[in-house]
Amino acid sequence: MAVVTARDHYVSLFEALERQGAFADPAWLASLRRQGLEHFAGRGFPTTRDEDWRYTSVAPLAAAAFRPAAPSPDAVPATALARVAVPGADWPRLVFVDGRHAPGLSSAPGAGEDGRADSLGRAIASDGDLVERHLGRHVAWDRNVFAALSTAFVQDGAFVAVPAEAENRVIELLFLAATPDVVAQPRNLVIVGPHSRLTVIERYVGLIRGPYFTNAVTEIVLGPGAVVDHYVVQDQAPQAFHVATLHAALEQDAAFTTCGAVFGARLARTTLAVGFSGPGGRADVNGLYVVGDRQHVDHHVTVDHAVPRCASRQLFKGVLDDAARAVFNGRILVRPGAQKTDATQTNKHLLLSEGVEVDSKPQLEIFADDVRCTHGAAEGQLALEALFYLKSRGIGEATARALLTYGFAREVLERVSLGTLAAYLDNRLMARLRQAPGSKET
Repeated sequence: MAVVTARDHYVSLFEALERQGAFADPAWLASLRRQGLEHFAGRGFPTTRDEDWRYTSVAPLAAAAFRPAAPSPDAVPATALARVAVPGADWPRLVFVDGRHAPGLSSAPGAGEDGRADSLGRAIASDGDLVERHLGRHVAWDRNVFAALSTAFVQDGAFVAVPAEAENRVIELLFLAATPDVVAQPRNLVIVGPHSRLTVIERYVGLIRGPYFTNAVTEIVLGPGAVVDHYVVQDQAPQAFHVATLHAALEQDAAFTTCGAVFGARLARTTLAVGFSGPGGRADVNGLYVVGDRQHVDHHVTVDHAVPRCASRQLFKGVLDDAARAVFNGRILVRPGAQKTDATQTNKHLLLSEGVEVDSKPQLEIFADDVRCTHGAAEGQLALEALFYLKSRGIGEATARALLTYGFAREVLERVSLGTLAAYLDNRLMARLRQAPGSKET
């Protein structure tokens, strides 16, 4: 009953916003929104009877009647922003409060010779043709009900467009949750021209306690020969629900690297897809999740090798404590004709207590005969020999456990090539480990 009620709740919200004129946008966007709503209304929230949600229940999320956040760009003072900033960061930044652009907190220059970094709402008005060509054209919202919900309610988010042959630039997209009991649905569109390079940092930070719901969708389009380094840091409040969808579309010889770090949220679900549309592409997909208490983290990853001579690497590591639960489903799809595919997938979990639970499902679907594909999954506890060795050198047990756990997780963070962000994540990881039960010496 809760699932049906939730579906009706969001349909009613859509119809109310439509009557109020909140969706006064071009005809193509109105049509896209309506298609998204119809798909969401036809399916409703998933249940554990759906194969992709077999191990993840969204019933607590569906039972909460979250409301849309009122535009409040001034709700967060600059002092609060300073407390959550990455130390030493000097890159431009687009800031969003409860999913809506906050110009007063942002430092991105907007439009210039080296491209544009702005709110999606402004881009729809000024660059409608470009947005229309890509918004909702890559992410599979027809198969992902949360992406469909985002498509129905798309209003704001980040828009980044880089022209051909642009030198590397860095942009941070910072999403702040400042109001309890609301739903924020930021929609991000990143378009990188041929032979250009871009580094994108997505950070989701909860400034409040209490429940709220973030439903984020990001589409990244890489032109021929483009290079994109993409990082996601999810640091939501312990009571929050965070659902993220990412789709990267790679043309010929494009290179895409993404690395996600999950620390927060009561329920965190990431659906990540990479699609190759031209030969010679490469994708490195990495993730780290460090969770405890009763947190639930879920990653569903699909790398679609539709053309020949593309390579992909997946590395996901999880650290679980208390009664936390992790779900990982990694899929490598090699379509007919995608010869010379080179793909690997690795998923490992470190279990710090007996109450944790892990469900790992690696998948290889290969329909070509000249390929090299491997996958592996493993889970275990801290090595007693290594723990004994550190203790024999005078290191307390809690510190020894933290050091060994840090060493396990560090392999993923080594994939972060941006020094300032790498140092921030390193410190964030150590702080998270110090919060774990038994982290203090006795």
